[in-house]
Amino acid sequence: MRLVVTADTHVPLRARDLPEPLWTAIDAADVVLHAGDWVDVALLDAVQARARRLVGVYGNNDGPPLRARLPEVARVELGGLRVAVVHETGPKQRREQRCAARFPDCDLLVFGHSHIPWDSVAPGGLRLLNPGSPTDRRAQPYATYLTARVAAGRLDEVELHRLPPRGSH
Repeated sequence: MRLVVTADTHVPLRARDLPEPLWTAIDAADVVLHAGDWVDVALLDAVQARARRLVGVYGNNDGPPLRARLPEVARVELGGLRVAVVHETGPKQRREQRCAARFPDCDLLVFGHSHIPWDSVAPGGLRLLNPGSPTDRRAQPYATYLTARVAAGRLDEVELHRLPPRGSH
C-alpha cells in the first residue's frame, strides 16, 4: 500500500495549487494522509477527486466549511497499521511522550502545523511523522512531502521529498 503524507498546503494563500510532483504522487498513491491547514475547501474537493482514498483532518487555519467535512483527529487501519492523523501536537519538547500517552493504540501518528519535517519514535514504538509543507517552507531549506509504504502491518520506505523552488520548473 503506497502512502502520500502531506500537511500545511495553505492553498490558495501560499500557492495557487499543489506542486506538480505532489499531484503525481497523489495520483499514484493508494492512500493520501493530509494533516490539516488546507485553507480552502476547493483543494479538499480536488484531492478527494484524484485520491483513491483520503484520510484528512482540519487544521487551525481551516474555517467552518472544512471543519464541517473533516474531523480534528482521524483514526484508520491501513493494511494492519494503526494510524492517527492530527494537525497539532504542541511543542517539540516531550512530543514523543505526549503523543504516546494520547495515542496509545496507534502505530503511526501523522501531524502538521510546524511546517518542519519530523520523524521520530516514541517510547513504546509510536512513529511520529510530519511531512513539512509542500507550499510554505518557512525557515526550512525546502518545501516537502512524504511517501511511504505499508506492508504486513509495518511502515517502511519512508521518504522525504524535497520540492524545487517555485518557478524553477
